[in-house]
Amino acid sequence: MPGRVEAVDVVLIEEEVLESTSEASLAADIVVPVEEIKTDLTEPEESKPRLEQVLESQSVERVWPENFLKVAIRKAVTAGVPVNMFVLLLLFPLVTALVAFSRNVVGIKGFGIFTPAVVAVAFLSTGVVTGVLLFLVILLTATLSRRLLRKVRMQYFPRMSIMIWAVSMSVLGLLLLSPLVGLIDLQTVGIFPILLFILLADPFIDAQIHKSMRTAMMMAIETVVLALLAFLIVKSEWLQKMVLLQPEITMISSLLVNFLIGRYKGLRLMEVYRFKDLWRK
Repeated sequence: MPGRVEAVDVVLIEEEVLESTSEASLAADIVVPVEEIKTDLTEPEESKPRLEQVLESQSVERVWPENFLKVAIRKAVTAGVPVNMFVLLLLFPLVTALVAFSRNVVGIKGFGIFTPAVVAVAFLSTGVVTGVLLFLVILLTATLSRRLLRKVRMQYFPRMSIMIWAVSMSVLGLLLLSPLVGLIDLQTVGIFPILLFILLADPFIDAQIHKSMRTAMMMAIETVVLALLAFLIVKSEWLQKMVLLQPEITMISSLLVNFLIGRYKGLRLMEVYRFKDLWRK
């Protein structure tokens, strides 16, 4: 009897151990958080699964005049064309329409229409914080190098080339310091977004030469503001889904919006605020 009791006790203890082990493993499965995958619209491999699921959620059976682009996009994606390319190409006219609206209706200038749109796409790869940091470093280096070369007699293009050299060296130094200061996003950024930011030194220096330092700084700030607004448009998953599922409507809508902006002949909102005292009189 005593041996039988001990055997029963051992069986009960083993069952309790198994139950506690299973509960512990279940608790571990619940407690361990699932790491969120960061998707980059400019990287085909990262954005491909999500965007292809968007395409699969819509069934297109027949080719009609109003959905010819949907069918063409699906055939191209099946043939191997990255789906994120279509999303970026369809969103880019919306971004430029935003820049045109801000210039013609609001009165925010910035460095043209192309620069804010390109910076917005670069923000997708670098992130806002890292992108703004790169932008500030480039503008500061361009300003300092221009001041140092002001008294040197040199033709325009060699002078600009030396300034671009200084900007490139400053970005190189920032990349070398990134592991020490903890800029993880900067360590994983591709070369093309960095080159886009370096090219921003050209219009900034040109604005300093032909206008003034204050005007160049204001245009730089306006460019960043427009780029951030455009970044929100490109980053929006709802808009990405909309342009992918309704590409024909997106193309026509962006064209009509630009046409309406071009027909606007009233005062800009910034001018209304600037001359508000005259309106009161």
